[in-house]
Amino acid sequence: MIPLSHYLALGAILFSISVVGIFLNRKNVVILLMSIELMLLAVNINFIAFSHYLQDVTGQIFVFFVLTVAAAESAIGLAIIIVLFRRRHTINVSDLDSLKG
Repeated sequence: MIPLSHYLALGAILFSISVVGIFLNRKNVVILLMSIELMLLAVNINFIAFSHYLQDVTGQIFVFFVLTVAAAESAIGLAIIIVLFRRRHTINVSDLDSLKG
């Protein structure tokens, strides 16, 4: 059986990779969205690990809600990115800083 500390270490590594991805790459919107999704995945791993360790299904149920919100967020985010690319022909964050129509 794999101990709880291994799952928590994996979650911490994934969370750290996503934070580094957000801070190092501030130009591409798609990579920022993927880093946020990776951050949510790391949190979900911790929820499931604690749920299994404590023999309680509350964490696993909460993960279903988080996954549902993450799927909706990524679908809406990708739709916004497609609209921005069609209008401005770029997805660089530095080029999308004005709110003018």
